[in-house]
Amino acid sequence: MTIQQLSVFLENKSGRLLEVTKVLAEHDINMSAFSIADSSDFGMLRMIVDKPEAAYTALKNNNFSVNITQVVGLVVPDTAGSLYNALEILKKDNIEVEYMYAFSFKDNATVIIRSANAEQTAAALKTAGFQTMD
Repeated sequence: MTIQQLSVFLENKSGRLLEVTKVLAEHDINMSAFSIADSSDFGMLRMIVDKPEAAYTALKNNNFSVNITQVVGLVVPDTAGSLYNALEILKKDNIEVEYMYAFSFKDNATVIIRSANAEQTAAALKTAGFQTMD
């Protein structure tokens, strides 16, 4: 199963991240994971939220450049080699990972995986016995 990720293009200037979090807070939207990549001129905020459609609308209405993409939330045990085993499955199925970021959840780590085909990625991992997020 795949989940929705929001990607928000941000000018690299003071206060922009504050503005995003303010919009989310005003709409009672909880952010459970995020990643920020930046350059000298702009940043890309990628996040998993509890209400992606509402977040998309709220951010658009506040003049943010935002889109929604399908990603896979892979749950892996917090043990050595767990991520390696999952990535080995993807390699065998010729699935290229575009980017990843992770967060801790209970006794497991959860890895957000972006690939060209999220459904194929999720299916390959599930077939191999890995757990994905709903």
